[in-house]
Amino acid sequence: MPQTGPKRTPKAPRQELPLRDPQSRTQGCGEVSLGFTLKQAQMEARRCLDCKDPKCIEACPLHIDIKSFIARMIEGDFEGALERISEQNPFPGVCGRVCQCELYCEKACLLGRKLKPVAVGALERFAADYASQCGNGLHAEPNGRKVALVGSGPASLIAAYDLVRKGYQVTIFEALHELGGVLAYGIPPFRLPREILRQEIDRLRAMGVEFCNNFIVGKTASLDELFEEGYSAVFVGTGAGLPHLMKIPGENLIGVYTANEFLTRLNLMRAYDFPHSGTPVRVGKRTLVVGGGNSAMDAARWARRLGSETTILFRRGRAELRARLEEIDRAEEEGVHFEFLAAPVRLLGDETGAVREMECIRMRLGEPDETGRPSPIPIPGSEYRVPVDTVVAAIGQSPNPTLQRATPQLITNRGKIVIDDRGQTSLPRVFAGGDVVRGGSTVILAMRDGRAAAEAIDRALQEGR
Repeated sequence: MPQTGPKRTPKAPRQELPLRDPQSRTQGCGEVSLGFTLKQAQMEARRCLDCKDPKCIEACPLHIDIKSFIARMIEGDFEGALERISEQNPFPGVCGRVCQCELYCEKACLLGRKLKPVAVGALERFAADYASQCGNGLHAEPNGRKVALVGSGPASLIAAYDLVRKGYQVTIFEALHELGGVLAYGIPPFRLPREILRQEIDRLRAMGVEFCNNFIVGKTASLDELFEEGYSAVFVGTGAGLPHLMKIPGENLIGVYTANEFLTRLNLMRAYDFPHSGTPVRVGKRTLVVGGGNSAMDAARWARRLGSETTILFRRGRAELRARLEEIDRAEEEGVHFEFLAAPVRLLGDETGAVREMECIRMRLGEPDETGRPSPIPIPGSEYRVPVDTVVAAIGQSPNPTLQRATPQLITNRGKIVIDDRGQTSLPRVFAGGDVVRGGSTVILAMRDGRAAAEAIDRALQEGR
């Protein structure tokens, strides 16, 4: 039987996302990646093998029907492609930009065994940006039950999407003045434009989800008070907003930030918009960012945009960096330097209390530790000093403890809420997921947790538990 439709071309080169040039990137906070052109999207879609048993679908934490949405893109049906994506993922514009696809669907892509895998994330983003709407957002008739979701990050957002489609009246309570959780305060607009985030949250509004900003569950109201207000179940998705400190002398000097504070001021409070912003950040001529994850890259790239000569200090080698490879590459393209196998020992300030020097020590790599990476070992006598005006500690974070402290009967483990295999906490009809359970993790895994919790909430309420 002769083949119909556009020909598949799996041996064609993988398409590369167009980027703004590095010089222009550091002059503002516009999005760095420009996304595929129509021609690129069509060429990349045709690289798909159309596998009989596609491993990418199972590898995707949300189980998006990747094979089907790419088939529709090949036919030029981008609305249909987006509808197929939206069956499982209501936030394709967000996920197409920030999901670490290389760890999931692209890692499982059969084409990747011999050639470069299909650029699934970039195709998902193209479908979201090209099509005029994200599906129809239909949901079931109201069932008369209310569910409260605490925090407006990715776990709660997808839980809201799934629950409202099952007929629940859903309210999301957010402590901050803007919605999105880590998507808003943690990820810079040059990686995730705020209009994309707003559009996909507005879709939930159109479906009937209610949002209550500036509301701290654990202070404004307790869990018990939410139940008294008629909510049948509560999902806790408060994320990991408690930063880890370096625990070295001088950490309280002026000009020393945690990545959480630094990124929140810039991403959420627009500290870059001086003098109009009410929460500016003090960034000097020389910035040192301590850490090797995505937050470290984000902080360093922001410092470059604020005109600072910037270096990332990392206690292991380049191979052990935890950030996405594309974020490392883009940081280097934008002029960020890397200092490997070194760690801070203390910070020294001037007579005004401002940081002026960092004392570091050289490291060597030893046997693997509990993370599987080689452990960094200090080299005695290798201390050295570097001048610095701004320091950002991007060495991890833990769950925000506010709700846990206000709810002592909630069982936790090192600050993380403990859940069973259904996502339920130690309290009846209280569920949790995302970083408040995992610690610092990825957006897509938080979304998977939110989806699982929505299913568990519906099952528990249907069974009367």
